[in-house]
Amino acid sequence: MDELNVEKGYDPLKLSEAVREKVVRMINSVEERKYYRFRKDRWYGGIATGDVVGCNLRCGMCWSWRNASHIMAEGFYCSPERSFYQLRNIAYSHNLGMVRLSGGEPTISISHVLSLLKLFENTGLKFVLETNGLIIGDDPDFANKLVRYNHLVVRVSLKGCCREDFHKITHAKPEFFDLQLKALENLIEAGAKPCEQVYPAVMLSFSEEKDYKMLQEKLSRIDPLLSKCIDEEYVILYPHVVKLMEMRELKPKIAFRPNGLPEHTI
Repeated sequence: MDELNVEKGYDPLKLSEAVREKVVRMINSVEERKYYRFRKDRWYGGIATGDVVGCNLRCGMCWSWRNASHIMAEGFYCSPERSFYQLRNIAYSHNLGMVRLSGGEPTISISHVLSLLKLFENTGLKFVLETNGLIIGDDPDFANKLVRYNHLVVRVSLKGCCREDFHKITHAKPEFFDLQLKALENLIEAGAKPCEQVYPAVMLSFSEEKDYKMLQEKLSRIDPLLSKCIDEEYVILYPHVVKLMEMRELKPKIAFRPNGLPEHTI
């Protein structure tokens, strides 16, 4: 399933480097990132989206696993300028106020992200960086560079509520869950406003209520506001997601059908 042959108990930071070799290239000192599509999407009330190829986690309920994360599509390389024009044109043509990078893990290409952010200054568009936070948690300097951009919102997607959830969902070493929390801490210490410029999203389909409460306490210790603006995530049962979960023997406690109706699977 995984063209990089990742074993259970892997180091996602090492995986970042392996993926980077496949999805990032330098052309005339400009970092280009591989994408597989640009599109208008319904989330956030409407947003222009660039789906990047390549991720440093192997989540068992990933909606983009066929194209962007587990089995990386061939895709096409974009300079920051090309990505900027694609996203800006989609946003402006559909009267959208936000753009984002999604699909894979955008922060694998740090320079590309920072160049994009600079291009989006003074456009009137909000830039949503969807990330698992691992690289930001490992690199406080990156957090410092990100918070310079007032039009940026960082959405840190936590893979479960604790180390055990993280390992079950991602198959990565459980201690790397702590780096996700460290990303939030690094960004806030660098000056990001909690809930306005940075907030946590949490995949809850596989978690116990007691672990969620403990996570909320941990978030409150980082900043009291963080536990008040959690974006609660649940699995959406797209056919290809169901297939992946079956292969991984991953069973959600609560999931939703694509029509938005809940389904209690356990």
